[in-house]
Amino acid sequence: MLERLASALKKGFDKIAGAIFFDKKTIETIVKDLQRALVQADVNVHLVKELGDKIKTAAANEKIKGVEKREHLTKLLHDEILALLGGNKHELKIKKQTKIMLVGLYGSGKTTSSAKLAAYYTKRGFKTGLLGLDVYRPAATEQLEQLGNKLKISVFADKKEKNPLKLYKKFEHKLKNYDLIVIDTAGRHSLDKNLIEEIKILNEEIKPDYKLLIIQADIGQAAKTQASEFQKAVSVNGVIITRMDSSAKAGGALTACNETNAPVFFIGTGEKMEDFESFNPNSFISRLLGLGDLEGLLEKVQSAIDSKSQEKLKQKLEEGSFNLRDFQTQLKSMQGIGSFSKIASMIPGLSGLSKNKISDNLLETQESKMKKWEHAIDSMTPEEIEIPEIIEKQTSRLGRIARGSGTTTADIRQLIKQYKLLKELTMGTADISQIDSSQGLSQKQMMKIARKLGKKMKF
Repeated sequence: MLERLASALKKGFDKIAGAIFFDKKTIETIVKDLQRALVQADVNVHLVKELGDKIKTAAANEKIKGVEKREHLTKLLHDEILALLGGNKHELKIKKQTKIMLVGLYGSGKTTSSAKLAAYYTKRGFKTGLLGLDVYRPAATEQLEQLGNKLKISVFADKKEKNPLKLYKKFEHKLKNYDLIVIDTAGRHSLDKNLIEEIKILNEEIKPDYKLLIIQADIGQAAKTQASEFQKAVSVNGVIITRMDSSAKAGGALTACNETNAPVFFIGTGEKMEDFESFNPNSFISRLLGLGDLEGLLEKVQSAIDSKSQEKLKQKLEEGSFNLRDFQTQLKSMQGIGSFSKIASMIPGLSGLSKNKISDNLLETQESKMKKWEHAIDSMTPEEIEIPEIIEKQTSRLGRIARGSGTTTADIRQLIKQYKLLKELTMGTADISQIDSSQGLSQKQMMKIARKLGKKMKF
């Protein structure tokens, strides 16, 4: 995401770090490169100019010398970019009967975001319900029900009712049994009076704790107008940005939200339910600079693997009974975290692999291997799953499993090798006895695993 901006930020920090003298020409080059990238990313021109002026002023300060000036400029650039992205991380405070109403224009991704948001908090132990108040788009109710069924989340909707207020009243008593109610509302093609008036009425009646505006990342400077208009109508107090995976111009959406004092809480990075993450400006900058984002990766791991599964895995590892079926479960969990390229971008030391050292084709090949391994495990006998070492010693077993799963004997050998590696990592590198099952792996443990993965994982 935002590759141009990421490239410019890296160059900016590198030039500041490598500069011996901060003469006017050096500063002008750094500022111009940054300004060009920010404008291309759709950041407001006035904000871009302000950033450039601050860097020039700081560089011209004769009281700050040598290394101190380098550190000062580096911190200034980091802090200014952080401010553009909204400052520190903002989190929703969920308590009993919290209501979140999603608003936005037609096609912004409200319904999908509603399901993603509900899934996010369901995995964190909140009893969550989905309320469908989009009575105009024919497929809205059906889409919400399909997503709810898939995620095993209760959906309250009625295709026959065409009045959203009456629809809310119909289910109001049932919704009192939930910790969190995520409300999907109707959108329009533009900010017309009917849309604004309907949102106002629903807001007054429902009194939601949060009104989150859904904005597409590729909308550009129009994001500011949308944020302002919806804020005037219902006092929008947060934003979810969708399509972050498909746009190099998300700067307009990111910075416009900050200008209207509506922080970005979440970003959507793909079509799948797991392509949804809380927005942390500090971690976002770290990822842009190729420094990884272990906090974000840990959050994804915790989202993909519930606390009960973590406890079961911890127990099996302590007992030494971890087998290929458990390994298969871990493979499926990894698929729930996201693609290899997304995972690599979040691990320090591996964050540049997807762009510099490993082609997209190789990453896809690795994901394909994981699917083959799943098929291979399904073709094994209970004994082979429990004691995979016996497969390596008997070529007849290797051949039978390969034929039954549509794989090769080389695929099977590689599967067993990776199984042994995971067992070694979890029992050796990471001290399992120290893992709190309610919190998952600590950042220190994640760092250890990341370093070992960097040395041992073959693509």
